[in-house]
Amino acid sequence: MVRTLVLTIDRDNDLGVKAGIRGPVVGRKSTLTAALRLGIADPEESDTNAILGALHHHDRIVERAGAGDEVEIAILTGDVRVGPRSDRAIASQLDEVIQEFQPDSALLVTDGADDEASLPIVTSRIRVDTVEKVIVRQSKGIEGTYYYIIKAVEDPRFRARLLVPLAIFLMILGLGLILPNGIVLIGALPLIMGVWLLGKGLGWEQQMERLMMDMRESASGGLFSSLLWGLSIVSILLAVLLSYQKMTGPLPDQGLLWLITKTLDEVLPWILISLFSFALSLGVLRWKEGSFTGRSVLLLGLSGVVYTFADAILKVTLQVITEGDYVLVVSQVSEDWGLPVFSVILYYLLRTVVQSFSEGDDLGSGNRFWGV
Repeated sequence: MVRTLVLTIDRDNDLGVKAGIRGPVVGRKSTLTAALRLGIADPEESDTNAILGALHHHDRIVERAGAGDEVEIAILTGDVRVGPRSDRAIASQLDEVIQEFQPDSALLVTDGADDEASLPIVTSRIRVDTVEKVIVRQSKGIEGTYYYIIKAVEDPRFRARLLVPLAIFLMILGLGLILPNGIVLIGALPLIMGVWLLGKGLGWEQQMERLMMDMRESASGGLFSSLLWGLSIVSILLAVLLSYQKMTGPLPDQGLLWLITKTLDEVLPWILISLFSFALSLGVLRWKEGSFTGRSVLLLGLSGVVYTFADAILKVTLQVITEGDYVLVVSQVSEDWGLPVFSVILYYLLRTVVQSFSEGDDLGSGNRFWGV
């Protein structure tokens, strides 16, 4: 008796996001229902063709199977953030399917190189006899090329790879044209592109990602958290000591109000370092516990906003006390309050990004689900 498992992998969890189906999906009826729901939710999704291709191979193997042979089909889903998180989800679901069915060999059906990246996970647990790739035939022409470019821009997986390098190129070129000595930036642009292309060609990107993963897994979250807590406490103590030293010294000619404002302006960076260390320590602990939600990142951004506004207020106060007047001209106001306003915009963008990732985690999370 031979047990054969037909597998298809949805590495970016389109099945869960678009059709609301959690993996693993096991069985022909459940797999067919999943393909129909995904095809109705997004008729242009290539994973639908991969699932239908897996059903085709499943039925073909069943027709040729012997009397005692068994054939099963399963869909494994990853995570919207393709990478280590999705690979861990696929590995966990594959272990569940293997424990339930106990196959002797597998046939993997994919729709491209993205899902084929999970092949080492499958081969490390079960013998894979065949890998089938389902490619949909499309019409050729300029309209088809334009369609694919638009779809690549709209797809989150390809959008970052396509638009981020182009955006960085345009930003460096724009800064080089605006700044007085910007010819250096323009000259460095081919160098940056050459280093990036060299890294892509030699595979440095994968090596750096693997190195960062090893460092993250081998690091102790408790040690980093303790160091950050210590830095936070030391920063507060230094701020208190500096305040005590300034306030107990001789009174300057500018008066007591100037002394208090000047003292606050000098201790403000130490307070900022303390807040940053505290937020980072919370983030490290949450990450180590697996409950990181991004609130510590928002706390870092909020600390930066408070710092820029407090620093601007203190500088304006010192100018008013020293000169006795504050000139309300556009250049002066933009110089004093431009950075605080810009920090508020950055904080809004950061909050939007964190909320989008949190919503993505909610969509991509879930327990195992045997069927639809």
